[in-house]
Amino acid sequence: CTEDATVLLTSLQGQCIRFPVTDVRVFTGRNSVGVRGINLAEGDTVISMTILKPSQAEAWERTAYLKRRRAELAAEVGEAPEEMEVAEAEEGDDSQTLSDERYEVMREREQFILTLSRKGFGKRSSSHEYRVSGRGGKGIAAMAVNARNGELVSSFPVEDSDQIMLVTDGGQLIRCPVGDIRIAGRSTQGVTVFKTAEDEEVVSVERISEADDEEELPEDDAAEGANEPVEGASTASSEADGSQDGGSEENGGE
Repeated sequence: CTEDATVLLTSLQGQCIRFPVTDVRVFTGRNSVGVRGINLAEGDTVISMTILKPSQAEAWERTAYLKRRRAELAAEVGEAPEEMEVAEAEEGDDSQTLSDERYEVMREREQFILTLSRKGFGKRSSSHEYRVSGRGGKGIAAMAVNARNGELVSSFPVEDSDQIMLVTDGGQLIRCPVGDIRIAGRSTQGVTVFKTAEDEEVVSVERISEADDEEELPEDDAAEGANEPVEGASTASSEADGSQDGGSEENGGE
């Protein structure tokens, strides 16, 4: 990664923190104990680390960007991702607007973070919703963790053209397009991506990029489509309107 990149750590219990790569100094000895990335609550553990693009946006710029981006996405898909916003208490004044040039710069740097829970719920959120802070803090909410969702299993950046493969502790597999998973606010509950059985949990998630898919699949298989779940599974598109199994997003707060 580059020196101006940022690190995103996400925990089992739904907290995350984003800080500059330069906050982690280079150690001369491999036996070093390292430095604290996130201050975890008792019983919590880190489940993922990912490197994100640089972000030098001010709080008001992120608020203005997300407001404009939300309207843009609403025009594209015919409905607004209502939760794609940052809390006023966190960001303060939202009356300022971005220039077109600044908006394009922020859009170029925007990534979408896919976060998934053990109960098969997930959502994509703009990287601009994850503010950059100093390492070692308690962080902010990455996704609501509750009885419905369960704890988190994975969090990483994705592209619209990607697919993901999920597997449960019961041996069930599903492969689905990332584009079918709704864009929602950072601390929301998400929608059903994989309908698990009552005593079943998602244990692993793998991203399949478009390039990987082209290399691995024979042409005939690719033409048939990859979104075919195994017995007992369901896709994100079946719950995309959030109307089933409590699939509507609700803000979880920080």
